[in-house]
Amino acid sequence: MTTSAEIRQQFLDFFASKKHQIVPSAPIVVKNDPTLLFTNAGMNQFKDYFLGNRKPEFPRVADTQKCLRVSGKHNDLEEVGVDTYHHTMFEMLGNWSFGDYFKAEAIAWSWELLTEVYKIDKDRIYVTIFEGDAKENLERDTEAYEEWKKIISPDRILPGNKKDNFWEMGDTGPCGPCSEIHVDCRPDQERAQVAGKTLVNNDHPQVIEIWNNVFMQFNRLKDGSLESLPAKHVDTGMGFERLVRVIQGKTSNYDTDVFTGTIASIEKITGITYDFGNSKPAIAFRVLADHIRAIGFTIADGQLPSNTGAGYVIRRILRRAVRYYYSHLNYKQPLLHQLMPVLAKQFEQVFPELQLQLDFVSKVVKEEEDAFLRTLDKGLKRMDDIIGNATGKLIEGKAAFELFDTFGFPIDLTRLIASENNFTINEAGFEAEMQQQRNRSRAATSMDTEDWVEADADALQEFVGYDSLEVKTKVIKYRKVKAKGKESFQLVLAGTPFYAESGGQVGDTGVLDFEGEKIRVTDTKKENNLIIHFTESLPSDINANVIATVDREKRMKTTVHHSATHLMHAALRKVLGTHVAQKGSMVNDTMLRFDFSHFAKMTEEEIAEVEQLVNEKIRANVPVYIKEMKKDEAVALGAMALFGEKYGDIVRVVIMDPNYSIELCGGTHVGATGELGYFKIQHESAVAAGVRRIEAVCGEAAARLISEELGQLQQLKELFRNPKELLKSAEQILQENAELRKKIESFEAKQLQLTYKELLGKVETINGISFVGQVVETGSADAVKKLCFELKKDLNNYLVVLAANVDGKAQVAILIDEALSASKRLEAPKIIKEQIAPLIKGGGGGQKTLATAGGQDASNLLAVIEKVKGLIR
Repeated sequence: MTTSAEIRQQFLDFFASKKHQIVPSAPIVVKNDPTLLFTNAGMNQFKDYFLGNRKPEFPRVADTQKCLRVSGKHNDLEEVGVDTYHHTMFEMLGNWSFGDYFKAEAIAWSWELLTEVYKIDKDRIYVTIFEGDAKENLERDTEAYEEWKKIISPDRILPGNKKDNFWEMGDTGPCGPCSEIHVDCRPDQERAQVAGKTLVNNDHPQVIEIWNNVFMQFNRLKDGSLESLPAKHVDTGMGFERLVRVIQGKTSNYDTDVFTGTIASIEKITGITYDFGNSKPAIAFRVLADHIRAIGFTIADGQLPSNTGAGYVIRRILRRAVRYYYSHLNYKQPLLHQLMPVLAKQFEQVFPELQLQLDFVSKVVKEEEDAFLRTLDKGLKRMDDIIGNATGKLIEGKAAFELFDTFGFPIDLTRLIASENNFTINEAGFEAEMQQQRNRSRAATSMDTEDWVEADADALQEFVGYDSLEVKTKVIKYRKVKAKGKESFQLVLAGTPFYAESGGQVGDTGVLDFEGEKIRVTDTKKENNLIIHFTESLPSDINANVIATVDREKRMKTTVHHSATHLMHAALRKVLGTHVAQKGSMVNDTMLRFDFSHFAKMTEEEIAEVEQLVNEKIRANVPVYIKEMKKDEAVALGAMALFGEKYGDIVRVVIMDPNYSIELCGGTHVGATGELGYFKIQHESAVAAGVRRIEAVCGEAAARLISEELGQLQQLKELFRNPKELLKSAEQILQENAELRKKIESFEAKQLQLTYKELLGKVETINGISFVGQVVETGSADAVKKLCFELKKDLNNYLVVLAANVDGKAQVAILIDEALSASKRLEAPKIIKEQIAPLIKGGGGGQKTLATAGGQDASNLLAVIEKVKGLIR
């Protein structure tokens, strides 16, 4: 059997023989493109070529690209694992032509590869072509039809509508007609009974699309109209997992060697055998085998799980996997991290970044699993409460949403548990709550971007900001943007000294002088390969000559912090070890923030050693050399490349002593390290599993920090009346304070005991219930709660409400006997919310039988007692 690794290599070798440059996969996590969170198609990394923003280095390229589809137009998540051919992360084999060959060659080569190299039966292949669309004024793709007719029977060339045969990356962007290639994998007996062409694009699990040849001719604008691209291109994508399935003769992608190693590991870990069917355990196997790839490779490419954006997508995938092994494989401890070594080894030759960061990725995943397993257990207990307190057999939408929003429960998990208890869910109510959340999210983040207006269509952009902070230039294009009700503008200049935010360095600010009319640049960012200048207004004459000037002082202070980041990165690797790798950074004119892989809090000694190493390099005034060279040469020189970054063949290398710091970097840097002045770390903390964060300052910011700290030290001395030994005086006062605190606590404990005895003498019996309701004298909210616990020992069938005025604020505690709570349907948190909170102008909560509250108004404490007392009269 031909292995998946051999099939991948055959594809690359075939197109290399057709004079294609074989390029590496771009990172799966997208940067500098606001329209995408993840690479969802092989063409993403070449988008600038199609739009004409960049000139391609090679007219023909081929690759295998890591892709992820879980949200937006390409949302496959809920089908993953349930069927046998949808995936979250998948490989896209692709070949491209940038203004070189077109339909004739693309079609001929796809046929040659499939039938002559891979030996797929010709009579199992069907192709589709775009049938045209009158509404869009698009004609039938006759050219593709004629090319296919040369090599395949016309009755196997099927017309396809706009949905299936006009490919678009999103709501806007490059697009064009496409020609799909489908393979009928059914047994001969079934093929004889039903013609394969009737099953094409009809969701038949054995009649599947494996390759799509997209002929890029148009750009979709925001208003929905189409404009022709500057040149015609070919963009093809072949699903690697589906191709392997066809060649290896399997009926499921998961039965190929792409997934069987992972499935075997899951069997070994869980002790359960995969049954190849549609049982819940079988679906769980497939979900895990798929999701582990999406989780592992996105984290390796620099995207940590979080609660927003791309990080939330990864967390959602990971939690879906945890839910499946917890519910359907009865595995109650972290499992996914155990699969990471298997995955890393399998892809070591094609995507080595996971193997190189195996420990880091595994620990991040394990911590995420641990956290959700704790939440999952709490959520199941909350589900028990919801079911126990429900009237009838319906779980309200608000409760289902609480499980989703607070405990991370996917709605299908809530449905499963509900059905096991003969309950149903108010689906409409749940969806209404979800819609409210979506609306809140959109309101906070929505941005309305208009189409670009061309001012000079022939000009190309050039960044000159390494050497000059002022340049005479022209506007190439501009557009209007609306966000949160505010209107602003984005401009693209022909030549610009403005550095666009990237590599952690913030974007430049400054001024554009349009022949005397000055417009402030508030920020500079990248979108794909365009440097975009943000302004609050447009000039009266957009075609006027422009003097573009960067804020020199801000740039210099930012530059100082960027160079300091390189020195600190090298120092961390020397002090903590070479496992340290950058996981994120931010440098501006006031400070630097640096996230790095490390699994323990840094000691004070380690922090001091890092500071010492950096300051030694600053005092040595080491020259900073910046060179451009081939990436392979830079790596051979010892340059550090960042995981998750896409580098070209020619890279920019920043050298601060060849034996100390060599990094690939596109940011701005000082001429010599002495310009940094002084370096000081302010904070070191944890930000995620296996990721630490340092915040530091240098230059003027460091001098200001030291001056402020020395000033505070002087004030402290004055508070202590300028002792000769400040530290000794502070230690003495702390010791005296601790002794006094012990005496106060001892006095409070005695007072609490006296109050407790008094309360026992004030127990009232109301309708057979022991009721204690008193305003007590105490110095803390915690004491009120402690009194409740003490009374619990000596009372039966009780209801206790204690209130206190603590420093002018109301403090209340309610304690209810468990049997009384059940028989009278009394819940302490509900009483707090409905009866007490309005009286004390506050709020609180707790468990069913014990809850506390605090409020601003302590004048109604007696009314609080009477209100609770009224519940049992």
